Amino acid sequence: MEVLRRSSVFAAEVMEVFDRSPTDKELVSQAKALCRDYINSRLIRAGVSWSKPEHNTPVPGGKLAEVSTILLRLGDELEYIRPNVYRNIARQLNISLHSETVVTDAFLAVAAQIFTAGITWGKVVSLYAVAAGLAVDCVRHAQPAMVHTIVDCLGEFVRKTLVAWLRRRGGWADITKCVVNTDPSLRSHWLVAAVCSFGHFLKAIFFVLLPER
Repeated sequence: MEVLRRSSVFAAEVMEVFDRSPTDKELVSQAKALCRDYINSRLIRAGVSWSKPEHNTPVPGGKLAEVSTILLRLGDELEYIRPNVYRNIARQLNISLHSETVVTDAFLAVAAQIFTAGITWGKVVSLYAVAAGLAVDCVRHAQPAMVHTIVDCLGEFVRKTLVAWLRRRGGWADITKCVVNTDPSLRSHWLVAAVCSFGHFLKAIFFVLLPER
């Protein structure tokens, strides 16, 4: 089954980006590479085929691959505690997936609401879960080209809203600090902050004013 592959940007992680302060451009490129990887994982899990895969394969290992693994792990946690929130995104927003403008506007509206009260890693993971959920909807409704639109849209949102925050933390590798070893019966400390972000996310899903399409 052909699925969305990680981009050449992801493959270029062997550069010494993580050994110095990343530039804004690098942070955005990494954000988009992580988004492609997250979407790829969710398409595979949903059993949805991808008709136009990219030809560049990822380089195994490396810091960005580690970040991607952790991002997916945290995403699994969010989706576990709110299984219905990140599914059927288009239906929840009552939008058509045939218009790039509609999909872009809807995603940006939700993203803006998620971060209304500030930025946390939990909210960043929520953003990726929304992007992946919407991408799965697009592929299922025969709109695979919209996946690239969603990735580009997330990259633009990161550039405008999250880059400064990411730079202060030294880049995407800071997310690795969210994972702690603890008793299996307890949630990692990052989850507490993530749960607090759900009020903003749910507000976006159910109350953001989008034209009915």
